[in-house]
Amino acid sequence: MSTLSPAALARCIPFFVFMAFLALRGYLPAELGLDARWVYGAQTVVVAGLLAWYWRSYGELTRQNLPDARETGWSVVVGIAVFALWVNLDASWMQLGTATANFVPLGADGQPVWTLIALRLAGAALVVPVMEELFWRSFLMRWVQHPGFERVEPQQVGVRAILLSTFVFTLAHTLWLAAVIAGLAYAVLYRWSGKLWTAVIAHAVTNGLLGLWVIKTGRWEFW
Repeated sequence: MSTLSPAALARCIPFFVFMAFLALRGYLPAELGLDARWVYGAQTVVVAGLLAWYWRSYGELTRQNLPDARETGWSVVVGIAVFALWVNLDASWMQLGTATANFVPLGADGQPVWTLIALRLAGAALVVPVMEELFWRSFLMRWVQHPGFERVEPQQVGVRAILLSTFVFTLAHTLWLAAVIAGLAYAVLYRWSGKLWTAVIAHAVTNGLLGLWVIKTGRWEFW
């Protein structure tokens, strides 16, 4: 079995560390007496640190690969559209089980814990879009197209690679139908523009709007 290249590791390690923290939050033994919600703060800081450590490996995210105004506009539109669909595609048949790491940032008095909320929003809107797009689209989607993914231009990615990577992306989310639409939307945006930043921006807009909506409505189950 061939080992992963440095470019692949730079895209995989932050994601797998994120998933390890997610498992820790979901299955932290109650007898330890620890508030698992604060693990998210550590998760955000550690994953952000890993992204910073590997940043020079992310050629797609260099300044010269920033989207132009038209591409940015479409990214925002896609992000808003995915958010609008996400909060409405929550019927029972549209869900894969229940989340294992519920995040309800309320104190014993029922009042919001704003430090927890700020950490969650920052992680969801700033860290997760970069981390996930580097893994799902930059790495996995292109790797499915060809194991030498670094040589695969986004426009060379075929339907099979888009569908398979989106399928795996969906398995990591509770709202499967919403995740299918989001995964396809970000993948098509990346393929169309050839710039990973477009998918990152769209993902950030979706997550940012979702976070603000959750805070306003108290629909914590969406977090």
